[in-house]
Amino acid sequence: MDGFPDCMGKLKWMNSMWKSDPCYSSYGVNGSLCSFIVYLSEIESWCPLLSGRVARPAVESYKAEVKDNFEGLHRSLVNKTQFSWIQQRIKSMEEIWVEAGRSLSQKYNLTERRAKQILVHPGVITNEADLKIAENAFSGGPLGELVQWSDLISTLHILGHNLHLSASEGSLKDTSDKLFTLIAQTTFFHDNCPLQYSKVEPNLIYTDIIGLRQIQTVLKTSWTDYRCIIRVLDSFGTEPDFNHAVWASNHDLKCPFGGLSLIPMQFYTMFPHTPDNTFLGFVVQHQLSSEEHEQLESTKRQNQALVYGKRATFWQGKEAYLDIIHKYLDIHGTVDDSALIPDYVKNHGIVKGTEVQRLLRQSKLFVGLSFPYEGPAPLEALANGCAFLNPRLEPPQSSLNSKFFKGKPNTREVTSQHPYAEAIGEPYVWMVDMNNQTDVERAITSILNHNIEPYLPYEFTCEGMLQRVNVLIEKQDFCSAAPSWPPLSALRVLKAEAGVSCKKVCQRAGLVCEPAFFPHLNNDKNLASYNVDCQTSEFSDKYIVLPAYNSSSKQCLFQQDPLLFSCVRSDQSLVRICPCRDYIKDQIALCKECI
Repeated sequence: MDGFPDCMGKLKWMNSMWKSDPCYSSYGVNGSLCSFIVYLSEIESWCPLLSGRVARPAVESYKAEVKDNFEGLHRSLVNKTQFSWIQQRIKSMEEIWVEAGRSLSQKYNLTERRAKQILVHPGVITNEADLKIAENAFSGGPLGELVQWSDLISTLHILGHNLHLSASEGSLKDTSDKLFTLIAQTTFFHDNCPLQYSKVEPNLIYTDIIGLRQIQTVLKTSWTDYRCIIRVLDSFGTEPDFNHAVWASNHDLKCPFGGLSLIPMQFYTMFPHTPDNTFLGFVVQHQLSSEEHEQLESTKRQNQALVYGKRATFWQGKEAYLDIIHKYLDIHGTVDDSALIPDYVKNHGIVKGTEVQRLLRQSKLFVGLSFPYEGPAPLEALANGCAFLNPRLEPPQSSLNSKFFKGKPNTREVTSQHPYAEAIGEPYVWMVDMNNQTDVERAITSILNHNIEPYLPYEFTCEGMLQRVNVLIEKQDFCSAAPSWPPLSALRVLKAEAGVSCKKVCQRAGLVCEPAFFPHLNNDKNLASYNVDCQTSEFSDKYIVLPAYNSSSKQCLFQQDPLLFSCVRSDQSLVRICPCRDYIKDQIALCKECI
């Protein structure tokens, strides 16, 4: 039993429960101890192989089929307490996910895909991280990251891939020396029955920055064998100069979450903050199961506002702002401590998602307090037909002037509580200066004169996330020397005047900067076809704005270090040569030719 600490417990469980699922008998389990051991050593991997027995051959890769239930996933989540809140959210949205998978299948051919072996390791919920995020999720703790992990897991499952869920360094340590073998704690399923145990290397690894550090600790130098298949969930984004370990050290940009030296597009963000990273997103829980829909169907819009802020500390110093709103609307809250909020607020305490939906459907206004930044809730409000009051941040907040953003590996300026919602604009989102009574009253009276319909961008629906993640899994490749996606036909080349970033110049043209195209523009031959006359040229790793053009000397400067390609930086003396592309409306991660 050495090396198999859970074998005895699994044998006891099997003795009592082997009739609970027809899967077991299909693999020869008949109630005998011998059949239990054969199953638990050859199909799953909890027990040692019996003497004289031969391990079954590895399961060949099979087609990924869009799932119509979550049974196999729930089986793999049994006894994983760190996933409790995640599993609760998955269960609450099962019907919606299944319908979204069915709908996407009808629109696109999803039958020729191969099922991937995918390791999912959210470091943020591990005991070793000691952040207590999983434990505090049921009592008003931050949920943004858990929402994203929940929706990613649901997406991968519905798309028919094999998931291996890990939430501790211990499960990562179940690896052989150089072979990153997924064993024991990460049994996977097909057609709701466990596949036989086999040593399988992952095709993709989804983790976060904490999880990547843990993977590096466990695998030591061999982690680099898997570098190109790693995808790092990173809420606020990592910009190239912070990501590049040497550059960050030389330019005083070192921070706790930077210096990983991955390709910047391996960082997956919650919102499309920067085109240097990949937009993964999440799902705004607005659709309801049939039972919930019936419960909320009779909900009527009231003359009330719901305040965005579960922690009473978020409300401190906002009394004058709330007093103005209270002149026009009854105010409701879902706060952890009623003693610290105004007496006129009707506090419902920390409530479940369905109750939040009911309150939003009753309310005309969702009130931002300037914090928390960039959470899911404002989009949930819009999806329920409730306008959002979005406070401006003056000055804009960033890692240069904000305690909250300090240490984040970017200098992105956050101009309001929710920049993505800010871009949606009126009549759904109203910008206000919380300290300006006239400004606040103007917004409230305008909102009360509008009846808005529920609105949600496609990229934040279940189907939109399924579409986006499926394309990323099938097309995005960081292991090949010459990536072929997005297709080069989507490239639009623009020049940015000195001092302007590629992100900005593409945005002005109704396009987005596409870093995957930088290598194509990084030579004088290709630039010549875009009317850039390089009379002389030079490769350099001294700038983060290359390729670029010096108009006075007519010299082209090309990037020597591909990790330093950047959409977001600018230089006062150089004209940037920018790779732009179009995008699908409400699906900014994908170009029109990308699907």
